[in-house]
Amino acid sequence: MASSPVLATSLPQKQLTTSSSVATAGGSRHPPPEQLAILLDKSDSVDLVKRIHAAILRRNLFLHPYHPVLNLKLHRAYASHGKIRHSLSLFHHTIDPDLFLFTAAINTASTNGLRDQAFLLYLQLLSSGIVPNEFTFSSVLKSCSAQSAKAIHTHVLKLGLGLDPYVATGLVDVYARGGDVVSAQKVFDRMPERSLVSSTAMITCYAKQGNVEAARVLFESMPETERDIVSWNVMIDGYAQHGFPSDALMLFQKLLAKGKPKPDEITAVASLSACSQIGALESGRWIHVFVKKSRISVNVKVCTALIDMYSKCGSLEEAVSVFNDTPRKDIVAWNAMIAGYAMHGYSQDALRLFDEMQGKAGLQPTDITFIATLQTCAHAGLVKEGVRMFESMGQVYGIKPKIEHYGCLVSLLGRAGRLKQAYEIIKKMEIEADSVVWSSLLGSCKLHGDFVLGKEIAEYLIERNITNSGTYVLLSNIYALVSDYEGVAKVRSLMKEKTIVKEPGISTIEIDDRVHEFRAGDRNHLESKEIYTMVRKMSERIKSSGYVPDTNAVLQDLEETEKEQSLEVHSERLAIAYGLISTKPGSPLRIFKNLRVCSDCHTVTKMISKITGRKIVMRDRNRFHHFVDGSCSCGDFW
Repeated sequence: MASSPVLATSLPQKQLTTSSSVATAGGSRHPPPEQLAILLDKSDSVDLVKRIHAAILRRNLFLHPYHPVLNLKLHRAYASHGKIRHSLSLFHHTIDPDLFLFTAAINTASTNGLRDQAFLLYLQLLSSGIVPNEFTFSSVLKSCSAQSAKAIHTHVLKLGLGLDPYVATGLVDVYARGGDVVSAQKVFDRMPERSLVSSTAMITCYAKQGNVEAARVLFESMPETERDIVSWNVMIDGYAQHGFPSDALMLFQKLLAKGKPKPDEITAVASLSACSQIGALESGRWIHVFVKKSRISVNVKVCTALIDMYSKCGSLEEAVSVFNDTPRKDIVAWNAMIAGYAMHGYSQDALRLFDEMQGKAGLQPTDITFIATLQTCAHAGLVKEGVRMFESMGQVYGIKPKIEHYGCLVSLLGRAGRLKQAYEIIKKMEIEADSVVWSSLLGSCKLHGDFVLGKEIAEYLIERNITNSGTYVLLSNIYALVSDYEGVAKVRSLMKEKTIVKEPGISTIEIDDRVHEFRAGDRNHLESKEIYTMVRKMSERIKSSGYVPDTNAVLQDLEETEKEQSLEVHSERLAIAYGLISTKPGSPLRIFKNLRVCSDCHTVTKMISKITGRKIVMRDRNRFHHFVDGSCSCGDFW
């Protein structure tokens, strides 16, 4: 089998002038091809590889019977030193490359992100009549899609390589990456021996699909000695991304208790994400200190996770501190800080940062940036600024609005009472409005008392099945506000018929690194007796200060006294009461609620902050509220 060399002109001319160093290394003026192959394997610089290549060309060794081996060694040497162009050029200038060179070229392309080229090389191999082996398949599978893998899988089975550990691992990985759980599971179940890579790929597949229970079962079935930090990270992140933040933090603690493997920056980012979801500020602070002490790489991703965690856990000052200390901020870090200012109601700071990002940092805003800035305008009631910002997306920055941007615009106009204008925006949208956008307008109808429009929209959505549980709840609330309890019963019956469950209101508070959860009327807490005693005490004190219960916030057909009692045991009131009995006088309280805080609880929290001298930070579904000395940072606009 004859081979031709890479054209000499493809190498820098100065590299072709001498091979003296090659001769010295080989111990003779003209080391034999076998010795050159050994030198290529041991080469510690691309400079030496090029000199050996030059020597091969000068001595016409491409005619030598040993040249296929030299060619393969040259290819690998260039690739190992990052010279991918040289490596693949060598392949393309080889006449009749053999299986080994084809496989090496496919692997080089795959591992360096040249997926299309890798697959084309595989097709070229097949068209040349060469039969691939297990290493060829494992190389090409790294680069192909789940759809392409189907055809390769068929070829694998024809050649009897389906049970080869390298090939099977590659198949599990490619199916897992493509989200094809069924195919990945079939291959995985048939493997006689499961490798760490195949098990981790399968865990990743389960986790990405939200099946964290199956992922955990497989994770626990792996021998402890085989669980590397990648598999731990997949599990922790899987919990964090799919609504199980407490489980994510417990698994992180389990990892620390074992001592091995050592957490890395990915572990930190996943754990900080979990903290941000449940407002676990103390846990987040502990992780921040741990990252510093453990010498984990504090790169921009870790810094961004810290900014996000501190912002969402109610400590904007610490978020700003991390942001200012981040040396090379990317657009994601800027977006996180703008969003932090937005959710805390610091609209001017958010808009200032938006301008600074473009001016000082020279970064162009992304679609995510505009979600944060539009939310800023919505929370602050900056209608003109928000509309101008929305229009600039396409006109100035060439960004096509997505459903999230329309949702922000509808929220902005709706909160400001411009219900008809918001309605027109929805009707003229280029994309179909989803239940979230419609629910935003419905909420504004309820807020501003336009029950006619609200009822019309809600019934339209239910008729066309463009709904979520919130749509039904809002329609029920609208009926209740006009005392149409027959309508309320009708909506509840419809929800029962469609098995739609209302999302329960849950409030949490972190005390001594432990997150305590409360629901309305909850008596499951170990200190329930003391909590309810404090609730009654606070009710008496705020009433003596002029508090009158807003019974309109109770949307049930009850007597006034029953409505007052119902308001007293809302989840946020219970969380505040627990905070008051569990912390030192004067210390701040941080409450996190999954739904919008009701008007009565908002008023009560303002009064409690005044009579107790406490700062109470509350995050609800819409934003943060900072209650200090009887007033709220939202200016009663939320």
